[in-house]
Amino acid sequence: MDIHEVTVGQFREFVNQSGYKYPDFGWDEVAKISPDDDYPMMYVNWNDATAYAEWTSKRLPTEAEWEYAARGGLEGQRYPWGDEAPTAERANYNANVGETTIVGSYPANGYDLYDMAGNVNEWVFDIYRPLNFQDMEDLNPIRKSDFLDEEEDYDYENFNSMVSNSSRVYKGGSWADGAMWLSPGTRRFLEQDSSAATIGFRCATTALGTATASN
Repeated sequence: MDIHEVTVGQFREFVNQSGYKYPDFGWDEVAKISPDDDYPMMYVNWNDATAYAEWTSKRLPTEAEWEYAARGGLEGQRYPWGDEAPTAERANYNANVGETTIVGSYPANGYDLYDMAGNVNEWVFDIYRPLNFQDMEDLNPIRKSDFLDEEEDYDYENFNSMVSNSSRVYKGGSWADGAMWLSPGTRRFLEQDSSAATIGFRCATTALGTATASN
């Protein structure tokens, strides 16, 4: 697992060297929240993040890998640092700074990973599925398929009409989120072609099919 979130400078290098089509107006929006190269990249959708990861010969972590890494070796603890309540010294959250901060500005977790709570949310590989619609074999580390079995009876209409095959999971709290979102177990989703001022990503390098994380 990369120890830092992908920075503005790293993503800019990717765009410049690869010719990837990132919209010009996107940089203007990025600069409002992440004003320099050492800040985390945001306003990237899942497709942008995946393209960057592939360019670096890496990939997005699975949800299981990300959560395992975020816990930093702690089990049954509410946050990456333990059960103690979040503070402005532990993480960038709840708009206590007002925007992103330079990656690595807060203490690392037990696996020497930075910003696993706060700064920006992070895309992971997985398609979003409500947990009660999944069996345990599907949860770890990724779904067996990127597409639903059309014969399976998923009652989306009565659960959540937004869920689709292009909804991807993002994890962790952001600079704008309250404390409740800083727990490694929290999960949200967004269409994979959508982006936000709060969502960035980091990469992983182990082979798909494993659920372990390495520094």
